[in-house]
Amino acid sequence: MEQQNLNNHEKQDMDDDDYIDDSFPVSTKVIGWGIAAIAFAIFAVTFNNSGMVLRAGFFGKAFAVLIGALLGWGGALIGDALCRFARPSAVFTQGGFFSLVFLKLFWIAGPQVIGLAIGVMLGISQVLSRI
Repeated sequence: MEQQNLNNHEKQDMDDDDYIDDSFPVSTKVIGWGIAAIAFAIFAVTFNNSGMVLRAGFFGKAFAVLIGALLGWGGALIGDALCRFARPSAVFTQGGFFSLVFLKLFWIAGPQVIGLAIGVMLGISQVLSRI
């Protein structure tokens, strides 16, 4: 009986050596902000009627979307880091329930959205101003 337990234990050890971690190495927040940056960059270039956008060709607009999405993604991640650093553990308000809801929603996604918008607009404007 004891020998059989030892044999079963050795089999488990061999299985542990072949353990492969199938978890996804990238956080879902990082992917989500990347998708949001791409969508916002496409939206910003498509519905913008300024002279910079109107005089740019297809490849100029595509490059502006690419750079804008990359900078927006970076801005959202910087905003996320700032949010994690500066988020208060408790909020106090004198404005009532809706003021509390606004404060909670702001600290959930406010700095990230601000960083995303600044990054996308900065990237698009830098590319299109040079065309």
